[in-house]
Amino acid sequence: MPNEDTARDTTSVDYVSRVNLAIDHIVGNLARPLPLEDVAGVAAFSPFHFHRIFQSLVGETPGQFVKRLRLERALSIMSQAPRRSLTEIALDCGFASSSDFSRSFKQRYGVPPSVFDIASWRDSKRDDLRAIAGDPASHHHLQRLPPGENPDGFEVQLRDLPARTVAYLRVLAPYQGSGVIDAVQRLLAWADERDLADGQWLGYQWDNPDIVALKDCRYDVAVEVDHVEPDGDIGRFDFPPMRVAQVTLRGDINLEQRALDWLFGTWLPTSGYVPDDQPCFEAWIGRPFAHGMEHFELHAQLPVRR
Repeated sequence: MPNEDTARDTTSVDYVSRVNLAIDHIVGNLARPLPLEDVAGVAAFSPFHFHRIFQSLVGETPGQFVKRLRLERALSIMSQAPRRSLTEIALDCGFASSSDFSRSFKQRYGVPPSVFDIASWRDSKRDDLRAIAGDPASHHHLQRLPPGENPDGFEVQLRDLPARTVAYLRVLAPYQGSGVIDAVQRLLAWADERDLADGQWLGYQWDNPDIVALKDCRYDVAVEVDHVEPDGDIGRFDFPPMRVAQVTLRGDINLEQRALDWLFGTWLPTSGYVPDDQPCFEAWIGRPFAHGMEHFELHAQLPVRR
């Protein structure tokens, strides 16, 4: 018979799994209305209990979480597609109107979106990223690669990827501690036990650290599978078919950051594409960290659309 601690741990993992289902539903439906009853139903909780459980695990109420994600998505669009109107951005991010968007934006950021300095905001977030870099001597590598410069000789390959199912482990606040490494090790062990570890390994972040506070970022470690059912805090996510702009990288973490700067700052504005509403992917060549913690071999993939 399980003891009290085991029962408590099992309940905790179950709650994490169900809250992750709710988060996945929110992320995939930000442009649509998200009544509390519907989101709670995805997690199989009553709205009353879901509200409290979600807040205890995530640190925000469901309503606060949804509004923050909508505003951060709006910031991302403002940064990547500056010619889009604020009304278009408001509706694409799930706000009822441009006035609703402007009011919510000003409440969070202190000024209306029409006068917000997105470049300064991004620079401040990059400063935060440099501040947590382990080696102060490498901080200059995290400085933003200026538009038009390509000292690494990056080249883009456009790829059309089919719909994919992944098993994932979610890491909250991935820039703190060893959460990502621990998640990789756990998911590798889980996949090895089920002969799934030779699939395509992915890392992806739903939040852009140039926009979102590092403490609020979420990172998923995942492996592509033919089929999987959620298993405790190991969840399942179904990605739709997508086109990606892919750059192949063999080097350190700074090389990946420069590649993303180049993709967004130099390649994207003249490509005829805009970013799709999907995360950027790290598609590992082989298993994660197969070459150690200092050298990475992977494809950086930016989902795009016309």
